[in-house]
This record gives sequence, structure tokens and C-alpha cells, in this order.
Amino acid sequence: MTQPHQWQDEVLAGPGGAMTDEVGVITGPLTLRSTEVAGGLLRFDVQYKDADEWYTLTGSPRPHHGDPAAVHAAALAAIRTGGGAQAPT
Repeated sequence: MTQPHQWQDEVLAGPGGAMTDEVGVITGPLTLRSTEVAGGLLRFDVQYKDADEWYTLTGSPRPHHGDPAAVHAAALAAIRTGGGAQAPT
């Protein structure tokens, strides 16, 4: 079985943070993990830097249309901007 591709980066959330399904907005230093899943989708999970709990970025999963690394980069940019950032469309 092939391992899914995964990207993970630290990011400082902009004003208004990132919106999660489980706990609402989270702010501050975060880690974003993007994982390819079945059906051409990319799942986005965020956590407070160095925490154990992961939260689903609202709007996840999203289609990646062939370039999941670019979609991961777009999610990072959205979180840096803040404003209750969600998974990029």
C-alpha cells in the first residue's frame, strides 16, 4: 500500500486566525498538515504548535486538481492572512 503524500509546515495565523470544525477559530503559532486522501482530495488539519490535538480546517477536504503542494501553499497563505481562514477553494 502506498503512503499518502503529506505536507506539514509551521505558520503564524494572521488576525482572526484559522476556523476549525471542532473548536472554532484558533490563533497564534500553528502547524498545518495537508494529506492527500482518496478521490483527488486534500485534507487539512491544524494544531497549536507543539500540541497533541489536531483540528479539521473548516472546508476540508478539498479537491487539489493535480497540484496538492500548491493547494497546501494556498492554505498556508490563507492562515497567514487570518480572518477565520478556511480550506482554499
